[in-house]
Amino acid sequence: MTRIFTIGYEDTTMADFLAALQKAHVRQVLDVRAIAASRRPGFSKSALAATLREAGIDYVHLRALGTPKAGREAARKGDRAELSRIYAGQLALPEAQAEVAKMHALAKEKPSALLCYERDPAACHRTVLLAMEGEGLEATDLFA
Repeated sequence: MTRIFTIGYEDTTMADFLAALQKAHVRQVLDVRAIAASRRPGFSKSALAATLREAGIDYVHLRALGTPKAGREAARKGDRAELSRIYAGQLALPEAQAEVAKMHALAKEKPSALLCYERDPAACHRTVLLAMEGEGLEATDLFA
């Protein structure tokens, strides 16, 4: 069993985000956002990758493991069943399956954390991802 962490940066500071990763000895962040942009300063792809690199943490964007727009809308409405249905369709795509395999391989190489915006893992697609494709992975959320 390979341990993988999850983390959502909603309502956190960059300092607290980095501290949580470092406390868990995370060595790489696997960004599972479809769109790696953020209104929160420092959490867009380029800025985040640079900050993580300075902290000695690798950054990998797994775009195909992100949630399609309709799934994000279902999540905002709290409709977990609809989110799961939509996301299952996303995960069936060949590019998503390739990135699922990459996620597993990377998680075996070094301590990793799946990153998304949503703080509550129960309301986020990263939990759906692990439920559907996380066989062999033991997940722990860093802010739960």
